[in-house]
Parts: sequence; C-alpha cells; structure tokens
Amino acid sequence: MELEHYFQCPYCLAEISMLLDPSIAEQNYIEDCEVCCNPIQISYQIREGELESFEASDIEQ
Repeated sequence: MELEHYFQCPYCLAEISMLLDPSIAEQNYIEDCEVCCNPIQISYQIREGELESFEASDIEQ
C-alpha cells in the first residue's frame, strides 16, 4: 500500500500529490514538477509505515 503525500512545488508553488512507497525506509531523488517541469530534490523517511520526514527543495542550476 502506498502513502499519498501533498506538498508545494518550491518553484511555482503548485500543490502536488505524490505516492510514496512505505516499504523503502529512506528515499532521495530528483523528480520534475508536473506543473512547471523544474527539477525538485525529494527526500523522505518512513518509519513503521508512517511518514517521518519529507522535504521538497529546489535545485540550484
């Protein structure tokens, strides 16, 4: 079962929905905003099936 998480794009401030895989305790990757297409650094941690921390930050280019 995936966890749905909403966050704001650091560039265009659009609200974005993302599905997170709770079977992976820690993730760190880059994903493009589905609205403005700018790259977002996504980092999150899951503990015991619950989202412990989530960060979406811009990438200085």
